Amino acid sequence: MPIKKDDVYGDHISHKFNDELMELKTEFLKMGGMVESQVEHAIQALMDSDGHLAEEIRAKDKRVDQMEVAIDEEATLIIARRQPTARDLRLVISVIKMVADLERVGDEAKKIAKLAIKLSEEGQAPRGYVEVRHISTHVLTMLHDALDAFARLDSEQALRIMKEDKRVDEEYQAAARTLLTFMMEDTRNISRCMSVMWVLRALERVGDHACNIAENVIFMVKGEDVRHTSVEEAERVVGR
Repeated sequence: MPIKKDDVYGDHISHKFNDELMELKTEFLKMGGMVESQVEHAIQALMDSDGHLAEEIRAKDKRVDQMEVAIDEEATLIIARRQPTARDLRLVISVIKMVADLERVGDEAKKIAKLAIKLSEEGQAPRGYVEVRHISTHVLTMLHDALDAFARLDSEQALRIMKEDKRVDEEYQAAARTLLTFMMEDTRNISRCMSVMWVLRALERVGDHACNIAENVIFMVKGEDVRHTSVEEAERVVGR
């Protein structure tokens, strides 16, 4: 996704500083695209019982970890060399926080891939795949939109993502109740349904991390920390 052309973080006298900030944002978005793809492919591996694809996803997790370390190092060097203040400092600090969320999204994708291998080996597709597909579509949209909000410095879009997080929680709880019903109807379903339950939990966590990224976008743009506040308070911040 393209970075906003009239980026307010790119107006320094030092062209080198501008380039460093742009590179930081570009690398963050590159990592974001990678973990987004990891989650999408993990769900595909699950639905298609594709153990080979699932193994590929698990193997790529190391690359995600390497990108996290590299971006952290780049951000630390900017702080040391440039001693940024105000909006620039908010950007660098936010990237450090958000890259940790991206790494954890990669971890969730790896968990889903591991469960996809387990379920494909067991053979029969268990109940709950409809719920998995529905929630995965929802949280992948949230993650994509959170990255887009970062690229465009769009606090209003970030606020919409925060509102979606509650819906994902409700969908997860409803899906979990459905799976519990399946397990009560036939105890032979327990093992497979528990695996699907863990997939749903991983997806719910992806939604949480997308929400965290959205909160940091609001901090970058508005200069106020909306973590641990209500959506109503975040609305007031964004509306100022």
